[in-house]
Amino acid sequence: HVWIAIPFCSMYILALVGNGTILYIIITDRALHEPMYLFLCLLSITDLVLCSTTLPKMLAIFWLRSHVISYHGCLTQMFFVHAVFATESAVLLAMAFDRYVAICRPLHYTSILNAVVIGKIGLACVTRGLLFVFPFVILIERLPFCGHHIIPHTYCEHMGIAKLACASIKPNTIYGLTVALSVTGMDVVLIATSYILILQAVLRLPSKDAQFRAFSTCGAHICVILVFYIPAFFSFFTHRFGHHVPPQVHIILANLYLLVPPVLNPLVYGINTKQIRLRILDFFVKRR
Repeated sequence: HVWIAIPFCSMYILALVGNGTILYIIITDRALHEPMYLFLCLLSITDLVLCSTTLPKMLAIFWLRSHVISYHGCLTQMFFVHAVFATESAVLLAMAFDRYVAICRPLHYTSILNAVVIGKIGLACVTRGLLFVFPFVILIERLPFCGHHIIPHTYCEHMGIAKLACASIKPNTIYGLTVALSVTGMDVVLIATSYILILQAVLRLPSKDAQFRAFSTCGAHICVILVFYIPAFFSFFTHRFGHHVPPQVHIILANLYLLVPPVLNPLVYGINTKQIRLRILDFFVKRR
């Protein structure tokens, strides 16, 4: 399976370079120290951590035949995979709120979303992810493992570890579904609500040109939302209900939903956001 790792390695490098470039451009250019771009920084940092929680170990499995991971190492990987995923979902919700304020409350935009508020929102996104996912560790720690210790996956995730236990995992299943519905599900509902309000506000604008400009500021964020949630939900539902789907398909989907967003997000914002696109072009022109 060595060849399988080549496209994943290529995508990982793209994710590192793309998100690293976005971070460098925004941090070094004070003109981009605005709420929208600060939230984009948060997204890039989250993307870097998200893909780095699984890809290095997966490449080690394929290329170095490193099929062993310690128990506590597995718990640590599981914790960060789920916590960072929940954090990124929260960051996307925060970015939807940013677009809502920019379009529906433009006169109060800078006063509502100042640097202090953005810092608090970022801290809240991380804290929420840690608090909701930490019980996964407690639920796993209480289980006895007396059978085989083989996880049919390239990384450790909550239910994958729980299924190795020789005791009831009903609390793990119930809490896992509760977190998925209350965290990710609620984020999707609130994002959809914000865009319904944005749509109503845009349609009240007097000219088609003004409507187009308003919609164009949301285009990149909508693309990022679709890139993040569609693979995740597709993987979730095939894992829960696709009992006849080959396990290799489950594994590929589970890796893609953690890797595709970090790869595509910099491309989406680099192409759709004029300020980012111009800064990237200037950066490479100056290098020459």
